[in-house]
Amino acid sequence: MSTTTKEIHHQIVIIGGGAAGITVASQLLAANQNLELALIEPSDKHYYQPAWTLVGGGAYQAEATVKLEKEVIPSQATWIKDYCQNLDPDNNAVITQNGTKITYDYLVVCPGIQIDWHLVEGLPDALGKNGVCSNYAYEQAPKTWEMISNFQGGTAIFTYPNTQIKCAGAPQKIMYLADDTFRDQGIRNKSKIIYCTAAGGIFGVPAYAKPLMEVVNRKDIELKTNHNLKAIKADTKEAIFTVTTAEGIADVTIKYDLIHVTPPMSAPDFIKNSKLADGDGWVDVDKYSLQHKTYPNVFSLGDASSLPTSKTAAAVRAEAPVLVQNLLSVMASQSLDKQYDGYACCPLITGYGKVIFAEFDYDKNPSPTFPLDPAKERYSMWLLKKYGLPYLYWNRMLKGKSFERSLLKN
Repeated sequence: MSTTTKEIHHQIVIIGGGAAGITVASQLLAANQNLELALIEPSDKHYYQPAWTLVGGGAYQAEATVKLEKEVIPSQATWIKDYCQNLDPDNNAVITQNGTKITYDYLVVCPGIQIDWHLVEGLPDALGKNGVCSNYAYEQAPKTWEMISNFQGGTAIFTYPNTQIKCAGAPQKIMYLADDTFRDQGIRNKSKIIYCTAAGGIFGVPAYAKPLMEVVNRKDIELKTNHNLKAIKADTKEAIFTVTTAEGIADVTIKYDLIHVTPPMSAPDFIKNSKLADGDGWVDVDKYSLQHKTYPNVFSLGDASSLPTSKTAAAVRAEAPVLVQNLLSVMASQSLDKQYDGYACCPLITGYGKVIFAEFDYDKNPSPTFPLDPAKERYSMWLLKKYGLPYLYWNRMLKGKSFERSLLKN
């Protein structure tokens, strides 16, 4: 536990310099240049994580997904390069790892999600070698491509855990790219692909689950539901799953030659251990206004929030303007009129040059931007995923510029 060494105050404090934190900071300052704002972020680097699936599939360079953090933080904002350690919302204070007490008038909490590699026994030591890979880390995604492109046949397993994760489509996107690669290399006929998901189906939005099942069947992929990865035995290349059936719960072992692991994830520990958390550890906010249910001067968005929608940059892009307007309303003692409808987007890569552009709201209804059948695989959506969205992310979203869905329609 750190000892407080100094105390500073900022009008607005934003925890997290990822997609959510930078977008909110930029939009706030675009709305009012006189705001006094600080951003707490320990990392020197900022990542465009949505492209890591493409990196793992050999279709994107890892280096193109990273920029220096100082290049994306608004120049008018104060950067506090430190980790959060404790939250004290009763006293409007944040305590950092180095002992600084930061008090605030208003707080925005968006530190992202915590990846719990250690919750899969044997995974931390096995990761990145001997057929064990994951796209959920910058340094690991290129190793995924190395393993897929060098695969000689056998059993390839792709997993989905029993926790919330960022980008719920990513675990299967890399599987479809692997299938295409195995076919191109002439080894698909001596390869078995298994999708082991802890969920009860392929995807949580029915309108998109149906076409995805058609992809699974077309590609001859074996779908195993209610399979949660528990452990990896790297020496024998065995994956142990906890399987839930009508008869009960049992452990099942499957041998692998390649396994892409989507690790368990959770809210960061400093949030779980604070008064801001709900019963599951996420920042407890109203799903429409993004305002905290107990502390009206606290807001949250993105992966660490309790918002019941997908944890994606696309969701953040829709959440940020709502949060910004409502925060400014609170500061002006006005009513909170802006509402978030749960819009999220998951460009579901189903192969090289093929994407189902899945957009939906809180009610799991399709919410398409384009006047096209959203459940169809399209090359145009692949181009948008690979080229359009990264450009919009770096050049509009992070800079606080208008990024309304109408932009994509023009």
